[in-house]
Amino acid sequence: MTPSARLTTPFHARTSAAEILTGVDLAGRRMIVTGGASGIGRETVRALAGAGAEVTVATRDPAHAADLVAEFAGPGPGSVRGAALDLADLASVDAFVADWPGPLHTLVANAGIMALPERRLTDAGWELQLATNYLGHFALARGLHDNLRAAGSARVVVVSSGAHLREAFDFDDPQFARQPYDPWAAYGRSKTAGVLLAVGIARHWAGDGITANALNPGYITTNLQRHMDAATLRAFGAMDEAGNRVEPPYYKTPAQGAATSVLLAASPLLDGVTGRYFDDNQEAEVVAGGPEATGGVAAHAVDPAAADRLWAYAEQALTSR
Repeated sequence: MTPSARLTTPFHARTSAAEILTGVDLAGRRMIVTGGASGIGRETVRALAGAGAEVTVATRDPAHAADLVAEFAGPGPGSVRGAALDLADLASVDAFVADWPGPLHTLVANAGIMALPERRLTDAGWELQLATNYLGHFALARGLHDNLRAAGSARVVVVSSGAHLREAFDFDDPQFARQPYDPWAAYGRSKTAGVLLAVGIARHWAGDGITANALNPGYITTNLQRHMDAATLRAFGAMDEAGNRVEPPYYKTPAQGAATSVLLAASPLLDGVTGRYFDDNQEAEVVAGGPEATGGVAAHAVDPAAADRLWAYAEQALTSR
């Protein structure tokens, strides 16, 4: 990743996903959105298909995407289909890759889980948040590499989180085998890994015409918060003292939360841009990170050496299973 000026756009934090693509024609472009049946993934799918793209919703239960499929079944250039994918199950990833035909213009790595209260491991021995949020997406992108390359100018979009600011990736104990498990540390590290995935793709696949960028969607009420207890929801401002769910003024709607994903996935403003991190539809400033950090992208998440080390670690995990 070569140093360059920070990219700014005419959009803002309250721009909706559909507004990002005003006047943009995506007819003929084939895209995948993981976790596209709910939350910001659903609004990402709507905006991309609404602009004419052929969008595949990759989700554990394709039936959850049935209403989106029906929504775009009528006249118009855009279309949606559902396909089974469990990112925590590498056999499921392999099956999805084997079934994908032809070029792929955009892969949106949107699916994720957050703050599991207890340490859980996949069959491959990976902590479940890291497996779902990072390794499954790494395996998916790697498996679809030739399809992305065939598109000519493909994009990979990685949905990260501001939680990455507080946690560098722990190469010494990534699966919490020796240290006490902490749900938020595990989540933050998995989201740092996601940013490092975008940096790694920028470094390894630039010659194949594939770009990759990561983003923070902001605060949005979605199913992602399903593992939070009442005390945590109150700390996030998402529940009042009476136990009612509320939305503070700084929360976005799902359509606003999906906007940065759509910007990176399909806006002409991002042509050729790679290896960067965006927040509120603008490229973020690189900051030191740590417990007090509240904005920007942490230096540990865009460190080329860390990206290369994590890439090698993930490749070894896939080849040794």
